[in-house]
Amino acid sequence: MKTIGLIGGMSWESTQTYYRLINEGVREKLGGLHSAEIIMRSIDFAPMEVLQRERRWDESAEFLTDIAVTLQNAGAGLILICTNTMHVVADRVAASLSVPLLHIADAAGQELARAGIHRVGLLGTRFTMTMDFYKGRLKDRFNIDVLVPEEADRNYIDNVIYKELCLGKLLPESRKEFQRVIRGLAKSGAKGVVLGCTEIPLLIRPGDTDIPIFDTTELHAKAAVTTALED
Repeated sequence: MKTIGLIGGMSWESTQTYYRLINEGVREKLGGLHSAEIIMRSIDFAPMEVLQRERRWDESAEFLTDIAVTLQNAGAGLILICTNTMHVVADRVAASLSVPLLHIADAAGQELARAGIHRVGLLGTRFTMTMDFYKGRLKDRFNIDVLVPEEADRNYIDNVIYKELCLGKLLPESRKEFQRVIRGLAKSGAKGVVLGCTEIPLLIRPGDTDIPIFDTTELHAKAAVTTALED
């Protein structure tokens, strides 16, 4: 079993879900008292949120690269950045590693391809919904067209993520608004919706929508288990 390196804390509300899902996945595969070999660095999210807001991606890349290399040197055989948004610097982080960095959009794209879905809605932070690092990867690698909400709804979703979900606040009125946005994406032709922020699955669960949801936290964790247990 390879040791899994997790860069977490962005936010810790979803990082704890990674820890649970990965350990449950290993136990399911190996049985008994087996659990995952994990090394985690959980950061203080407040300074990282400032770097995000000010789009200081070079500093963000340097910071996360230092953590990833430290995890690799400590024995991690694969690395996960436990957030969708910070995959904006994933390629730069991966370039400094000799072990795989599992890209969260690849985990989503592979599952969408298995489901035969080629037109999907995407919810996430404003960076994930508008920048090309995520949408472009789904298009280029998996031939998936990505729809995002209108600007007002993008702003609303981003606000809920940072001011509610990252603080552990799961409000029924926010769930209803997310459901409304998802219905709008479905009317525009989306055959599924990618929950492209690791906090959104805390709010939107299977059965909350009329179209399939793709939980990137769950899919990323499953990819980690599969890779860790490969011969």
